[in-house]
Parts: sequence; structure tokens; C-alpha cells
Amino acid sequence: MSRVAGIIGHPVAHSLSPIFQSAAFAHCGLDVAYERWDTPAEALGERIAALRDDRCLGANVTIPHKEAVIPYLDELAGHTGRVGAVNTIVNRDGRLVGYNTDAPGFVAALKKEARFEPAGKRFYLAGAGGAARGIAFGLADAAAYVTIANRSSERARRLADDVRAVNADVEAVEPGGDLSDYDCVVNCTSVGMEGGPDPAGIPFDVAGLRPGALVIDIVYAPEETPLLRAARGRGLETLGGLPMLIYQGALAFELWTGVSAPVEVMFDAARQALASRK
Repeated sequence: MSRVAGIIGHPVAHSLSPIFQSAAFAHCGLDVAYERWDTPAEALGERIAALRDDRCLGANVTIPHKEAVIPYLDELAGHTGRVGAVNTIVNRDGRLVGYNTDAPGFVAALKKEARFEPAGKRFYLAGAGGAARGIAFGLADAAAYVTIANRSSERARRLADDVRAVNADVEAVEPGGDLSDYDCVVNCTSVGMEGGPDPAGIPFDVAGLRPGALVIDIVYAPEETPLLRAARGRGLETLGGLPMLIYQGALAFELWTGVSAPVEVMFDAARQALASRK
């Protein structure tokens, strides 16, 4: 029986997930079609209900639904409940289980691609949405110091309060402060995203960063965002959003299939797709 999986978000036309997940399914000889499911808020319940179909393995979840999907699920696995954001849904015989693979995906990208060990390091996160929640909890588990800034200071404070249950070394601050004390700064917003509301924007000023600081942008399209371009212009170390996307997607693939994800195949497919957009 042919199976199906997909990505739920609004919009999703820009998503690379269908490209690299389809490549992974084909490489492993699995008869699975991976689709884009553009879902406005008013259609979210109906879309989640459709995941219970026998043919459906599950779905990835992206902006703006990572928190909104939770009431429609039957179970939150592992640390997902405390994170409060879901980016992967698995259909277990009609029962929908939510996971957050953003947290381990981000930490894996940090360690494997940037060769950066987070323990004891000071991180500044711009944003407090679904992606930021996963990243903040992942860093807290990795014994890092975490500072969260967001346009809505109340949302940043709520996230900081939630993460303190795991690691007391977390705080919320107002955006625009001094960044010179941080070892790593991370854009967890859609600022700079191709096709997003502010594709030319930069979420924070890199001028105050100290030499040796690592700048991460979880936006992956374009590969070189305005933030990364500005950081490289100052000689700073950078990491784009593609590695986190692939590592979290590989974990989702394994949850759906029980098969080890072909990570290099996924990277190659995603990079070819990005190159073709230039």
C-alpha cells in the first residue's frame, strides 16, 4: 500500500522538506509520497484529523502551527509536553503522537556542523515561537546558559519560566541590548526568510558581537540570509538553517519509518534544490 506524509504550515510553498524527505524515501525503497499541505488556522483541525487515515504516516509541522496543533493530538511523547511545541506528528494506528525534533536537531547541527559544544556557553535567542521553544529546551538540556529576547516581552518571559524547570540558567530580556557577552546568537524568527514578511531584515545588530562569537540563523532559504551576510562581513563564524532542518527531518523520518535516515542523501537533495533557486 502506498503511504503518504506531508508538511503542515501556512505558507509551505517554500519548504524544502518535500525535496529531501522524498529523496530519503526513494533511497530507502519506501513507497511514500511526501506532500505540501498549506493549512490556514481555520482548517487546522480538519487537516490533523486526516492524519488518522491508515495510509498516512504522519506530518511535519511548521510556522505558525507548532503550538496550535497540540489540542488535536492524543499524546505528547518524551520531552514534548514540557517544550509545548510540536514539529512532528506520528500516526500510530489512528492515534496521533506529537514529538519535537527541533531540540535534538538543533543541538546535533551545532555539534556536528559548527563543532560547537553548548555546555557552559552563553546563548542569545531572538524569538520565542515554536522553533525557539524547541531550541531553548535543547540548549537547557545541554547545560547552556540561555537568554531569550522577543518583541512580545511577555511571551519571552513565559518561555524563560517554562525552561527554568529544566535549567535555572535562563532569562528573558528586551530586544536590542548588548550582545558582547554571548558565545552564540541565534535567529529563531522568520526575519530574513525568502518569501517571508521581512526578507531583507536583520533581527539583531552583529556589530557588538565579540570576535569568535558564532551567529546562527535557522532560516534556510536563502542559504545566506542578510544576518549571515552581515556576520561574515565582520569575520564572525556562522551556521545557516539547513543543518538543523536536515537533522530534525532525519529524526522525523526515523520516527515514521523505523529506518535509519540517509542524512547525506537528504543534505544533497536539499542543497541541489537551493542551488536551483538561485
